[in-house]
Amino acid sequence: MTHAPSSSEAGSASQTPASDALQVPSPEPDAVKASNEAEAIESHGHGHTGFWGLAIGAIGVVFGDIGTSPLYAMREALHHTRAGTNPQLATFGVISLVFWALLLLVTVKYVIFLMRADNKGEGGTLALMALAQKALGRHSQAVFFLGMCGAALFYGDSLITPALSVMSAIEGLKDAPGVGHSVDGYIVPISIVILVALFLVQSKGTAKVARFFGPVMLAWFIVIAGMGVYYVAQKPMILQSLSPVYGIQFLLANGLTGFIILGSVFLVVTGAEALYADMGHFGKRPINMAWLWVVFPCLILNYLGQGALTLVDPTAHENPFWRMVPDMFYWPVMLLATMATVIASQAVITGAYSMTQQAVQLGLMPRIDIQRTSETQAGQIFVPQINTMLMIGVLVLIVMFQSSDKLTSAYGIAVTGTMFISTIMAYIVIRKVWLWPKVRTLALLIPLGIIEAIFMASNLTKFFSGAWMPLAFGLVLILIMHTWTKGTRTLTEKARRDSVSLLDLADMLKKRPPHRVAGTAIFLTSDAELAPVALMHNLKHNKVLHEKNIILTVKTTNTPRVDEANRITIDILNEDFKRITVAYGFMESPNLPRALGLCRKLGLKFDIMSTSFFLGKRNVVPSANSGMPIWQDKLFIFLMKNATNPTEFFHIPPGRVVELGTQVTV
Repeated sequence: MTHAPSSSEAGSASQTPASDALQVPSPEPDAVKASNEAEAIESHGHGHTGFWGLAIGAIGVVFGDIGTSPLYAMREALHHTRAGTNPQLATFGVISLVFWALLLLVTVKYVIFLMRADNKGEGGTLALMALAQKALGRHSQAVFFLGMCGAALFYGDSLITPALSVMSAIEGLKDAPGVGHSVDGYIVPISIVILVALFLVQSKGTAKVARFFGPVMLAWFIVIAGMGVYYVAQKPMILQSLSPVYGIQFLLANGLTGFIILGSVFLVVTGAEALYADMGHFGKRPINMAWLWVVFPCLILNYLGQGALTLVDPTAHENPFWRMVPDMFYWPVMLLATMATVIASQAVITGAYSMTQQAVQLGLMPRIDIQRTSETQAGQIFVPQINTMLMIGVLVLIVMFQSSDKLTSAYGIAVTGTMFISTIMAYIVIRKVWLWPKVRTLALLIPLGIIEAIFMASNLTKFFSGAWMPLAFGLVLILIMHTWTKGTRTLTEKARRDSVSLLDLADMLKKRPPHRVAGTAIFLTSDAELAPVALMHNLKHNKVLHEKNIILTVKTTNTPRVDEANRITIDILNEDFKRITVAYGFMESPNLPRALGLCRKLGLKFDIMSTSFFLGKRNVVPSANSGMPIWQDKLFIFLMKNATNPTEFFHIPPGRVVELGTQVTV
């Protein structure tokens, strides 16, 4: 499992260097006992939920994004078809490409193969990165960088999905009976109101309304499948379009335009990464069954129905989804579509929260305020800073692009990038963990990688039409992550050069004992082998040593969660010093008072309300000799200053904290 190197004074890459506390990911394969799917589900608060309950829940949370793609994907693909192309070939070709994209990239890659590459029941880019690092048995900068890129691209996707999904549903007003284009000027304001309301309610948590996500999305899939069946029955010949021959003929007939159209076809698989990322919340089998028996068939039936409609009425290609809705059911479907797109947006937003929690724990970002909105469900969290960033970004996108068809140009590049990254990291897992032969591994991944690379290249043709936006946003985040990890590594190296070994200090204190005071002092540090800076300053300036002294290190393991039995490790150095290591998984939030309460079971008793916590705090100044440009030094210092206070992050009682500072250069 990789980690960002960090300073014994600076804290970990998962924390700001404003404290001595450090979380360093370290390989401990036995740190989590919940290694099977049932235990992983239990740890998320789903242990008493039936299989079909989990499957319906997955339909609501996992498949919101990919489930609302029929609103715009077919329209965009047909819209970009070259003029003069045989209308029937265009319809057959697009549906053929849609079907095989869903089959190969979602069913084969994710459902059949990649979901087997779980990290103690968890999936997603960062979980796969951690699993790949553990499989290698060493820190790999390349794998770490890939994980960083995957996380950054995910945030780009999180910006576009809410804007595109909600706008595509509200644009259905244009085809509503008796309405027409008279509402064009209201599409953007209505979308803004819905999305602002969605972001504002995030702090309340979604536990109460999440139970309705599954039934609503299930109703959505049934409705779109029913509409599809109605038109397929009128033109059963549309079923021939499932043959790959039509897709190939269509691409050849359109030449370079066909290559560009692939970018629009890819819209049908956006959200596929959610199958893997949300695996820990629902388990593999419920997600797989929901996809194979509900979502995939319903999506294909709807796309077939849209194709059949364009054969019956060639003008329907302008907006095939809304043109297939009967007038008498238009408003109920409109309402259902709006609810479905809000649910899809909600799933992406909460996914961004979860990604942030993992990134902080794994050392990719500074500490950030993470609030829990449920006492029983681990996944129910709220991250105010990320929520504000997403809301502003989504509103800017809506104002900039004004319509869903323009937004589709910005969509896809982030998803293709994430998919391609997961394919590369999957090679390491398949070879090192599954022990597949190299030829067999390449036979699986090379075709998938080529398909994803082609889709990525196709989406890049939309660079100046909007694809630049998620790439630019991702590059900014990569710069922030790189700056944070490099800055903490610099402080680590500097601190190790200037620090004293804890064992050497203990020997020195035996020879020249300082004045002793009653009570317990806990010194948070990133490196338990070195004397914490706060301890050194306490001895230098206050010239005292407490009766009991605990050197406390917080580390992040390469597994999602740590069993309580493995949370605490105690090492007794001598009668003056004890070392305590508190382990957390990369999907957990540290709570030191609660963790230290476990020490009683291990024979170490103390009253936390009569204990002093000593934190080392540094005033970091830029330096031309740091290895980073001055502007990057200043960015690192800015990140440090805006990180969450360690007292709040670790839930330490504020009245028990003593901060001792020093000035260092970065």
